[in-house]
Amino acid sequence: MKKILLLLTFLTVCNNTFSQEDKVDLAIKELIKKHKIVGLQLSVIKDNVIVKTSHYGFANIQDSIAVNRETVFSLNSITKAFTGVAIMQLVENGKLNLGEPISNYLDNLPNTWQKITIEQLATHKSGLPDVWDSQGNMLSEDGTILFEKIKELPIAFEPGKHVKICLTNYLLLGMLIEKISGQSFEKFITENQFKKAGMKNAMKAGIGDFYNIINNSARPYTYFRNNVLTNVYQPMPSNLLPAGGIYATATEMAQWVIALQTNQLINAENLKILLKPIELENGKQYEENGLLDRSSIGFSLSSRVENPIIALMGGSRNALFIYPKKNISIVILTNLMGSHPQDFIEEIAKLYSN
Repeated sequence: MKKILLLLTFLTVCNNTFSQEDKVDLAIKELIKKHKIVGLQLSVIKDNVIVKTSHYGFANIQDSIAVNRETVFSLNSITKAFTGVAIMQLVENGKLNLGEPISNYLDNLPNTWQKITIEQLATHKSGLPDVWDSQGNMLSEDGTILFEKIKELPIAFEPGKHVKICLTNYLLLGMLIEKISGQSFEKFITENQFKKAGMKNAMKAGIGDFYNIINNSARPYTYFRNNVLTNVYQPMPSNLLPAGGIYATATEMAQWVIALQTNQLINAENLKILLKPIELENGKQYEENGLLDRSSIGFSLSSRVENPIIALMGGSRNALFIYPKKNISIVILTNLMGSHPQDFIEEIAKLYSN
């Protein structure tokens, strides 16, 4: 009798699991169809265990190469969270102080930059000029020329007064990581995050951009030009790779989230600092419109009380939502710029939160 009860319990659990997985797959396939997504990877974490990984569509549609479990996707701005964690690792090891000016660590900076703090860089309160000109073009694809041109520009606003997303901040954070660690940005991230989280495909891919030959990578696409599917041209100067140069799989991003939440990357105290909502000089929290109305070092946040969110987004095609109260995380990586998975990722999360 006891064996029969155990068998019935096992079958009930299995049926519930398969039913849930079927619902998730059906939901993802409907979303792929609705948003005309070329290729997608999904990973789901519940209670710090990966409970689902799956892949759909094409990594390279012109050659009919399907997405598989080892296909790496460009994370774009999700990279900024890795840079934020790297900064906190240096803080944890006593090599960096967030409250100190960047001039304590970096030489040959303009006079107007001297008093800007590490914290102001990491939270986009620096007021530094950005890498784009008035027409929205990058000042230069050459990193050295780019940095020299930026240094000639005036400060956009008084540091600490406002928040404005600025890639120059991450250019300098990358320089700080390299200067203080004595390693390249790629090596520091590989040693201190990829290896600790077991991100083998990310290690193989390396950190790069459009020009790098990255094996088993999803080719990027967009419908932005006349609603016709085209390739995407994505050059990035090497000193901006800390803002968008990492490639990884959705499963590896899930592994990274687990490593972060279980304090394998930084301790609980520094994780709290990493995720602390940005405050302005007047002590008020910086707020934006929409669901993700606050920000921290490298992360976007939702301040809603009943089910807050810690989020990462990149390239208008990738999203990672962490629901700390429910201990559920969803990773969706796509190769379609403009798919905006942050707009539908909660549909998948709801299938696991009931």
